[in-house]
Amino acid sequence: MEIDFREITAYQRYKLMASLIVPRPIALVTTINEGGTVNAAPFSMFNMLGEEPPIVMLSINRRDDDSLKDTAANILRSREYVVHLTDEAMTARMHVCGDRLPPSESELTHAGLTPVASSLVAPPRIAEAPVAFECTLWETLETPSRHIFIGRVERMHARDELIDTEQWRVRLQNYFPVGRFGASFYVDTRNRFSLERAGGQPTVSTAVDEM
Repeated sequence: MEIDFREITAYQRYKLMASLIVPRPIALVTTINEGGTVNAAPFSMFNMLGEEPPIVMLSINRRDDDSLKDTAANILRSREYVVHLTDEAMTARMHVCGDRLPPSESELTHAGLTPVASSLVAPPRIAEAPVAFECTLWETLETPSRHIFIGRVERMHARDELIDTEQWRVRLQNYFPVGRFGASFYVDTRNRFSLERAGGQPTVSTAVDEM
């Protein structure tokens, strides 16, 4: 099968790409609106782009009427936001943050999540999240359908048991993030394996400890 992307609609391209380029990590992003309300919203068009500088990418589509979503408008105005990674324990509450609420109502309250003051940026981080990256806006790209935010990570917060700061390793045995699959499906990360070469041939090992 061969599909010419120039001959199908943007929605058709989205459906194919979003269901094939998977699993994708989920960014649960907190920002503050003009009235001071904390906004929280999940996005799966998200990933790490580099370590020097430490930057992450967040792609946010416009609404059907071409207006900006709250997160995009808040980032463009304040240039600050916090990106959280989602694990199994908070998946349902992350999903609830995708509900559309009035601007004066916080998704954190709606989802039963706890805001905690950040160290360097105004938007709070979420206490229940295993990892939080305090970000400042580094660069913005704009396409006909999206704003793409390149954020510089200024500070990271993580659960105590996740990071070995002597060897700078993540204790993967304590980390169970979820990812976005096609349509409304999510995946967990419990079925893990590593690949090693023995005698020139790859071998599979199911023992995963630290990375």
